[in-house]
Amino acid sequence: MPLLDLQKLTAGLSRTWAGFLRDWDRSLRAGNYPETTRYNYLLAAAQLGRYLGEHSPDPDADDAADDPCAVTRAHVEAFQAWMIDTRSASTALNKHKGLQQFFKWLLVDEQAIDRSPMERVRQPKTPRKLIPVLRDDDTSKLLDACKGKGFANLRDEALIRLYCNTGARLSEVGNLRVADVDLNTESVHFRGKGAKDRRVRFGPKTARALSRYLRARDKHKGAALPELWLAERGAAPLTPNGIKTRLKRLGQAAGVPDLHAHRWRHTFAPAMGVVPRHRSSIMTSML
Repeated sequence: MPLLDLQKLTAGLSRTWAGFLRDWDRSLRAGNYPETTRYNYLLAAAQLGRYLGEHSPDPDADDAADDPCAVTRAHVEAFQAWMIDTRSASTALNKHKGLQQFFKWLLVDEQAIDRSPMERVRQPKTPRKLIPVLRDDDTSKLLDACKGKGFANLRDEALIRLYCNTGARLSEVGNLRVADVDLNTESVHFRGKGAKDRRVRFGPKTARALSRYLRARDKHKGAALPELWLAERGAAPLTPNGIKTRLKRLGQAAGVPDLHAHRWRHTFAPAMGVVPRHRSSIMTSML
């Protein structure tokens, strides 16, 4: 099921708003933007349109609720404040970035407005949260929790070792296909954010875990599927959201609270002093 359902996304919006968003999505697709990026951008604009029609206290918001070309700086600032109050500052920041792109498109590509309402609208300040790094013994506890010969055990061990060994994003590992794994070179092909592909090597223990998982996968009902990770039951892939849930449960079972894939990513950066990119050479000795 696709993430982006444009009809559902624009439900309740005026014909003009829906038309502009449909055209913008076509432009984003022509620019080869990933579906997740398109979804987040379009969602921000749709939420602004919906806010103006349903929640804005501004009596002058009716025109803007009917046509995005009538949106003003005051409308955007009120929307951001509402997002902070009802969601969070980080969510408001994401909406700000999406709206910047939407009104830039209206201004530059469509020439539908003379000036962007985003001019001089400040980005919401967000508190920087320190994400606790994972200690080696935390990863060991997680691997212990995966011990066993069952399909889920083998899959979970391969997942944990790959996250730990590469420091990749949740979606990068979660969206892997069988063809992306090369056991001969002990490397994996990641499709990163912004369509930035890269091949990353992993260590021998990770290679062994992947090999064992792939043998079990060959006997699974979903063996013919292109996705690397499969759900334990049925012929269905295990999605990144499913992996996120699975990691949380494994963390609870192993006594490692608040476990998520990004914690391995943050564990890499302090050790290397940079955002990890060629991390596998360090982690090979560990995994």
